[in-house]
Amino acid sequence: MHTIKDRPLIGINTDFRAPAKGAAAHVTMHGGYIDVILAAQAVPVVIPPLAKEADLSPLLDRLDGLMLIGGDDLDPKKMGLAPHPSVRVMSDRRENVDRMLCKLAQQRKLPTLGIGLGMQELNVVAGGGLYLHLPEDMPRGLPHRDPQGGAHRHTVVMEPGTRMEEIYGPGEIRVNSYHHQGIRKLAPIFRIGAVAPDGLIEAFEGKDPSWWVTGVQWHPENEGNISLDMQLIEAFTAAACSYKSVPMLAKAS
Repeated sequence: MHTIKDRPLIGINTDFRAPAKGAAAHVTMHGGYIDVILAAQAVPVVIPPLAKEADLSPLLDRLDGLMLIGGDDLDPKKMGLAPHPSVRVMSDRRENVDRMLCKLAQQRKLPTLGIGLGMQELNVVAGGGLYLHLPEDMPRGLPHRDPQGGAHRHTVVMEPGTRMEEIYGPGEIRVNSYHHQGIRKLAPIFRIGAVAPDGLIEAFEGKDPSWWVTGVQWHPENEGNISLDMQLIEAFTAAACSYKSVPMLAKAS
């Protein structure tokens, strides 16, 4: 059994809800993100939406890994795209902070797992692009969410020779799916890790062997710690343990 001092510290970003009529501002997250990190014998550290890089940097200096969580959509205007009625834009404060987190994680080569929106953010910040609304942008694609908001699942196929194949084995698995956006253009620093039957990228990983970074479109925190989802979380926390063992000077070089 690991002692608390031996367990890696995993930062988890948060959603920010601006004050509205009759309601104060709130910082929130799905409790499943905390639960899967605890189940993997790591320690979750909640990252508040700190507005300044000077405040975020010293926090990230103390972390061994970063989990970027799901949420609403990136602002199309910031990606040079026209608005779309299906897009539910996240708060400006959260988007600005999340973009800083993506940049700082890459600079530090901090082990990073992007989930849902977190995957899309990593891709956009690194120079990739998104489909704004899959039913229109990929009209012949398979459904990637239940329009009524219920549970939906489909298969994904692992790309041979990738980290995803190492984690899950060759072939396909079934995953949950709640998204209406997806990766149109993959950023140059990433390679495909898994695809849906319609060709949509469902997972990617970094090309740089010194940076453990993976993005998945599905939500491993939503299934009650089933074994397939925990395989991914445990691979992530194992990378964080390795990062923890590297001296700070070596990380900064």
